[in-house]
Amino acid sequence: MNKDQVKGVAKDVVGKVQEQVGKLLGSEEQQIKGLSKQISGKAQKGVGNAKQSVKDFSKD
Repeated sequence: MNKDQVKGVAKDVVGKVQEQVGKLLGSEEQQIKGLSKQISGKAQKGVGNAKQSVKDFSKD
């Protein structure tokens, strides 16, 4: 795993937690921020996956 993959997964997890906390508190704003972090995390993980694929391909 590279740093983008790790950071992406971390953002996704933090976003899920923030979304759930927002639901518990009835805060739509926190839910939206959580969803936004999840999207950002998934995108960053995707970038990391692409980098890893290129790196793996170049080794072969």
